[in-house]
Amino acid sequence: MSAGRTVVQAVAEEAVRSFSIKREDRIEASIEIVFETILEQMSHLNVKPDGVPMPMKLEAWPGGRWYRDLSDGNGHMWGHVQAIKAPELLEIYGPLFMSFPATSNVQYRLKADGNATILQFNHTAMGLIPDDMSANVSTGWDNMLKHIRADAERSARKS
Repeated sequence: MSAGRTVVQAVAEEAVRSFSIKREDRIEASIEIVFETILEQMSHLNVKPDGVPMPMKLEAWPGGRWYRDLSDGNGHMWGHVQAIKAPELLEIYGPLFMSFPATSNVQYRLKADGNATILQFNHTAMGLIPDDMSANVSTGWDNMLKHIRADAERSARKS
């Protein structure tokens, strides 16, 4: 049996790109309700911008996975929980939706403001990111943040 041959090839120089999306919102719900809503929206209640459900799994502990389970051992790893401090912080790192050499850091930071919550959202990514990718990323996050606000405020009105 012969051993395989390893070939190392030079790759044409590619630009490492980065982007950052930052947003701050005031949500008329308690910090506890907003934090729980974030966990729900990042998991079983996740919906794509076109309204199609895209349920995810989020293991809400340090090192926990955030992934799309397509069943039968199939799926897509989006990231891992880097830090969680309920109800003030959820931080995820990983490739997220990008299937190329790239990494991301996503942070949800929450502060109580009377009966409301200030949500600071930040997504920073770097890697071999195609030019058109960063232009489309904010659409998905805007959709998720819209659902977080609506669901948290609806839950707050019920309680």
